[in-house]
Amino acid sequence: MILVNTDYISGKELETLSIVKGSTIQTRNVGHDIAQGLKTLVGGELTAYTKMMDDARALATKRMVYEAEALGADAIINIRYASSAIMQGAAEVIAYGTAVRFLP
Repeated sequence: MILVNTDYISGKELETLSIVKGSTIQTRNVGHDIAQGLKTLVGGELTAYTKMMDDARALATKRMVYEAEALGADAIINIRYASSAIMQGAAEVIAYGTAVRFLP
C-alpha cells in the first residue's frame, strides 16, 4: 500500500474508490498524568504524551489502511491527520485520505 499526502502518484493513472479513515482515542494512565503535570512546572517535552500521540497516529493509519485494503485499493492519496482533546490527558486522532486503484 502506497501512502502519500499529494493528490497524485508519479507515473500512475488513478481510479478513485472512496474516502477512507481510521481513528482512535488514546489516554495515559494517572501516574503518567501526575508526572507530566509536574514537568509543566520546569518546562520541556512531555515525552509520555509524545509517545501517546505517536502510537495514536500509527493506530489510526493502520485502521485507515485496513479500510482501503477492504476496497481493493493500491494506494491512499491526500492523507491528512487531525487531533482533538477529548478530556484531560486523552486525545482523538483521525487519519483520512482517498483510496485509489492503479489503472493499467
